Amino acid sequence: MTKYNTCKLPNGLRIIHLPSTADVVYCGYQINAGSRDELPGEEGLAHFCEHITFKGTKRRSAHYILNALESIGGDLNAFTNKEDTVYYAAVLKEHTRKAVNVLSDIVFNSTYPQKEINKEVEVICDEIESYNDSPAELIYDDFENLIFCDNPLGHNILGSSDNVRQFTTGDALRFTRKFYRPENTIFFLSGDVNFNSLVKLVSRCTSHVAQATESANHHEEPIDLNNCPYNGQQIIRERGTHQVHVMIGTRAYGINHPRRISLYLLNNILGGPGMNARFNVALRERNALVYTVESSMVSYGNTGVWCTYFGCDESDLNRCLKLVRKELNKVIETGISTAKLKEAKRQLKGQIGVACDNRENFALDFGKSYLHYGWERDLTSLYEKIDKVTADDIQATAAELFAPEHMVRLIYK
Repeated sequence: MTKYNTCKLPNGLRIIHLPSTADVVYCGYQINAGSRDELPGEEGLAHFCEHITFKGTKRRSAHYILNALESIGGDLNAFTNKEDTVYYAAVLKEHTRKAVNVLSDIVFNSTYPQKEINKEVEVICDEIESYNDSPAELIYDDFENLIFCDNPLGHNILGSSDNVRQFTTGDALRFTRKFYRPENTIFFLSGDVNFNSLVKLVSRCTSHVAQATESANHHEEPIDLNNCPYNGQQIIRERGTHQVHVMIGTRAYGINHPRRISLYLLNNILGGPGMNARFNVALRERNALVYTVESSMVSYGNTGVWCTYFGCDESDLNRCLKLVRKELNKVIETGISTAKLKEAKRQLKGQIGVACDNRENFALDFGKSYLHYGWERDLTSLYEKIDKVTADDIQATAAELFAPEHMVRLIYK
């Protein structure tokens, strides 16, 4: 079992540390705040704050922050998703102190100067327009917005250019003061760093940040299925694309659902990264209808989504749709043999093991698990859960989720 060190500081900040003998340290802050937490009219604000957080603190200028870790060969980065915002760094272990100092300063002391906002806002708008010009990416958020009935969980993370151009220093301060709080945040580190020394360092860097008197108000209300008549619909959007872009899927399971691991395995069988995934074999290898076909699942706190995406010539659309439906029906009607299930488990566990060899991604992953669920990410436990999945579990999961009346089709033409 993976051995983590954990603690909670007096101000509520939690720390999780994974020892390693490597020379490179991966560390950062993960904040329980993303696009799901935006109020009406704030769409894009969480991502906006991520950008502007690098633009100056009470002690450091934007120029200093830009060069602080880059000048020693390190990397300073950030990203925003539906449920969290992450600021992280990769440095040689001898530069850990500097990385922690800089990260702590930008997360808890940024001033969001309007002068810098006026410059950065056009960079963010360019990112938005670039995204809008990429139908293979845009269709994912468009699809989730349909699935979640315009709930904040379905909103585009980037927001709109019109919204972003209206955001000010005051907006950034309001959002970050509400969510960038120690009790709403974890600090993670993977590397050859003494844990006691790390705790003292992080404590010193954040001792001035008091715990909030009120807890952050997250938008985690359950999605009301009764008020969202989306079952079985097909929506076509005219976008003038060369290819037809297609997304097929449905709502799925939250992180604690008993069938989540069954879907995890089933998703890999159908449309995972392996060339032997069933959708890839049916649409590409046997029939040469697509370049890429893939499926994905995301589990949020209380709900989730499963979908498959492909792009094809418009003349091949109906054939591709039939082939995808055929593969789904196979699992519903006949399930999967014991031998095939054993192979699928071996493949998935191998893929997980290889992916976890990327220490940066694994650090981000165990940080997220600890932030949202208090879990100490452990591969042995995950492998055991995968091994417990039965052929009946797979078939029951497919029957529950993949019935035609549950599926939404979104098509860009």
